[in-house]
Amino acid sequence: MSNLKTVPAAAVAREAEATSAQYLTFTLQDEPYALGILHIKEIIEFNEMTQVPLMPDFVRGVINLRGRVVPVIDLLARFGRGATQVYRRTAIVIVEVENRDGELEAALQDVGIMVDAVNEVVEICQADIEPPPMFGANLRTDFISGMARRGGKFTIILDMSQTLSIAEMASLGGMA
Repeated sequence: MSNLKTVPAAAVAREAEATSAQYLTFTLQDEPYALGILHIKEIIEFNEMTQVPLMPDFVRGVINLRGRVVPVIDLLARFGRGATQVYRRTAIVIVEVENRDGELEAALQDVGIMVDAVNEVVEICQADIEPPPMFGANLRTDFISGMARRGGKFTIILDMSQTLSIAEMASLGGMA
C-alpha cells in the first residue's frame, strides 16, 4: 500500500492562489516591468513639473499632488539608460516608500515614478517567479526582486525598497 496522499484539485488551486500576488505592469523602452500593488497609491497623467536645482539626473522634478510636494523619479534614468521621452501614454505612478531617518524612525513618503505606459494589474503566482539573474539585465540586480514568466517572456519585478531607496537617492543628490 502506498503512503502517498491524494490532494484534491480544489486544495491545490487554493494553495496556488495563496502564493500569488497582484502586480501593476508597465513598460520602459518597450520592456515589461512590474511592481507589487500594495505600495501603489495612484496613477496620474504625466504633466508639467517643477525642476529642482542640483538634483541627480534621475530626479525629473516635483509635482503638487493635492497640496503635497512629491518628487518624480525617471526610472529609465535611475537605471542609467537615459531620460524617458514623454509620449501620450507616459504616466506617473505614485508609490509609498519607506523613508528611514536613523534606525528607529520610519515614515512613508510618496514618490512618483515616470513610466512610458501603464499596462494592467495582473496576478502572478509565486511559482512563475524566478530569482533575479546574476548578470545581463541592463540594470543593477539589487533593483530586481524577481523575473516573472508571462506568455513566453519575462517581466522584471522591481524591488521598490532598493530602486527608490531614499537614503541612496539622497546621497546621490549630495554628489550631484
